[in-house]
Order: sequence, then structure tokens, then C-alpha cells
Amino acid sequence: MSHFLFTVLAFLFALGILVTVHEFGHFWVARRLGVKILRFSVGFGQPLWRWKPRRSETEYVVATIPLGGYVKMLDEREGPVDPAERDRAFNRKPVGTRIAVVAAGPLANLLFAVFAYWLMYLHGVPGLRPLIDAPPPHSPAAEAGLLEQDEILAVDGKETPTWDAALMALLDAALDKREIALRVRGQDGTVRQVFLDLSGIPGILDRGNLLDAIGLKTWRPKLAPVIDRVVPGGPADRAGLRPGDRIRRADDLPILTWDDWVDYVQGHPEQVIRVTLERHGEEVVLSLVPEAVDMDGRTIGRIGAYVRVPEGLEASLHRIVRYGPLEAVPVSLRKTWEMSALTLRTLWKMLVGEASVENLSGPISIAQYAGLTASLGLAAFLGYLAIVSISLGLLNLMPIPILDGGHLMYYLIELVRGRPVPERVEIIGQRIGLMILLALMSLALLNDFSRLFH
Repeated sequence: MSHFLFTVLAFLFALGILVTVHEFGHFWVARRLGVKILRFSVGFGQPLWRWKPRRSETEYVVATIPLGGYVKMLDEREGPVDPAERDRAFNRKPVGTRIAVVAAGPLANLLFAVFAYWLMYLHGVPGLRPLIDAPPPHSPAAEAGLLEQDEILAVDGKETPTWDAALMALLDAALDKREIALRVRGQDGTVRQVFLDLSGIPGILDRGNLLDAIGLKTWRPKLAPVIDRVVPGGPADRAGLRPGDRIRRADDLPILTWDDWVDYVQGHPEQVIRVTLERHGEEVVLSLVPEAVDMDGRTIGRIGAYVRVPEGLEASLHRIVRYGPLEAVPVSLRKTWEMSALTLRTLWKMLVGEASVENLSGPISIAQYAGLTASLGLAAFLGYLAIVSISLGLLNLMPIPILDGGHLMYYLIELVRGRPVPERVEIIGQRIGLMILLALMSLALLNDFSRLFH
């Protein structure tokens, strides 16, 4: 299966789950509060598949445009209603009932995020231990006293067993641009506390450069430049490189570590490199031409060769975070709360201009992440589903007319006024809400294309 097709299928699968969960929230609460449901649709537009069970008043539909869905309820504002069924019309229900039905969709997304995180922690979350490389001089990390191979154990009291956990804790603290406390363990095993000052770092969310701005990067062991295997048919294979070869020189540059070799290869795409290597105690000289590949908007060289890793080293750098069925419940609830709060704080920072709108992602980026996380395994894909479900739930709760949050805003006004918002005001609000959504979607797509081509 091609990478593109895999990405599309992963995206459609994820979107189908999240849309179904959202609409089922509306559907389930509406039925239990006595509202008649005419149609439950996943997707918009022309139906691809429809089904109406015997003795059921609801038609179930899968439609052509997968970017959403809807639950069609009996409503006098949308057509004539049999007088015998008026008490089952949505518009006839008390305002408290209407609030519950509308709020149920976003709340279902948040509950699904808890469930997805629960499954993720039950399965086990693999990750790298948060070991740091030597910080650059004068960086906040260096000034805090962090050293090479320090392991970050906690950020402001939050345990950080993996780099992902450490990054999220750092990001949460960095939004306030304040001094944070890190508990770290040094190479000698001693545990100490350091204080990292983030108050002077501008634009910390501008381009996802948090770790660079702080001066943190992942520690990597200094591996010997010995080849473990080569990709069949790749540049290394065609040039004659073999497992067990030790790289000694690239042109006239001595190669002491595998990082030296990677840096040299990446800096010479489609250029001839004269490689001096040691094979079975003898010196061999070969000519090698790295292929050019695009990575993060720049062209680098690649040869299709892997380094020999000492036995046990890789396992010592990785960690799996796993909980039992009961232990995972509070952890999942806390994770959902933390990600929801972080999402809202990030949105607020963008609204007030303290964070770049480049952080907005559209359908292209979301689809790419669907394919990427699906390729990484179940835990990564469940984490992706959880964060997108949180984003979908919170977005729908925003007080923008046309979204669930806009309807909730009207119903709250109705509670205060004692009568519904005039229909004319609702129509104007829908137009304004549609313009806001189109503007946000256009900006998100612009960001997507910017990432794609730059």
C-alpha cells in the first residue's frame, strides 16, 4: 500500500470515529429526552449508504463528504410537524433539554478522549528517556546548570518518564513565561533540583521551537562509525559498502563518530564522496554519491545505511509507560484535563497575539499526522485520536454561531430573557459564524500549504 493511500485511509478512519462519537452524543441524549430523530448522518452531501431498521423512525446514513456529520431532529422550524408529535419536536422542548442535547456532542468527544488515553496507557506508551545533551553556552538550560546526560525526572512536580511527557510539561509551564523547577538525575545518579528561567524567551510558540529556545536537545550516544546493514539497491549498497565496514575518512575529513559521518553525508547530496574505510583489517577506498531527499524544507544527502548499535544500548534509552485498568482511569482523566487546558491556553495566546497563528493546523496536517501516528503503532494513534477529539470538542464549544457553542450561547440568553432569541438575530449570527469559520479554515489551509511546500 502506498504511503499516500495509507495516510488517506488512516485519516478517514480517524475522522469517521470522531464524527460518529460527536453525533452519537447528540443522538443518545436527544432520544432519552424524548426528541424524535429523523436521520443520523456521518458525512454531508449525497448518501453513499443508508439504512432504516424495521420499526425504527431513524434513518442511518454515510454520506460523500466526510468532514463532519449531523443528527436531524423533528423541528417545526424545518418543516411541518404532525400535531400529534409536536411534543417530540426539538424546538418545543424546554431550554434545559435543548442545552443538554447540544452540549452532548462536544462532551462525548471529551469522554472519548478519556477512553482513548485509557486504552493507550493500558496498551503501554513507548518513549525515549528524557536525557539531555550538553546545552549551548548562555542558553537558559546552560544558565540553569543542566549538564550533558542529565535526565529530567519532573517539571514543576509533574513526573516526566519520557521525552513526550517532558515536552508537554515544559510547554505548559512555558506558556506563563516564568521560572520553573526541574528535578534531574545526573550521570553519577545524584538527584538535584535546578531552576529554569523562561521569562525572557520571546515567541516560544511561534514555530514549535520550544526545546531549541531553551537549549535542550536529546542526548545521543557517541556511536562508532560502523555499518550494521545497508538498504538493498540504495546508494551505500551500489557503492559497495558492507555490514561491518568502519568509516575512517570522508574525502579528507577524519570520521570519529557516526554523527560525524551522518553530518558529512547529509551535507553532500548528489556529490561524489571519496570514502576510506576499514574492512577486515584492510583499508578500502570507495566512491559514494548520496541521493538527495527533502527534510523539513531543506535538501540533504542520504545513502541507506544503518549504524551498529551495541547490544542493550537501545533498550536502556527507551521506556514504556503502562498502567493497569484501574490505575489508568485517573491518569487518563488527568491527561485529558491537562491537554484540554493546554489547548485552551494556546488558543487564548493566539487570540491575544502572544502565540503565532501558524500553530493552527488544517485537514492536510491532520491527515499527515493520522498517517504518521498510525504507522508508529496503536499507542501513538490512540494519542492522536485523543488530542484531535479534545480539539473537536473544545472547538464546538466556542461561542461562534453555527457551532454547538453558538447554540448554547443563544439558549443561555433565552434563560436570562425568558424568551428565545429572535429568528432574525439567529440568521445574522449564522452568517457571521460562517464567515468566521471560513476565515479560520482558510488560515489553517494556508498554514498547511506553507508547511507542505516550505
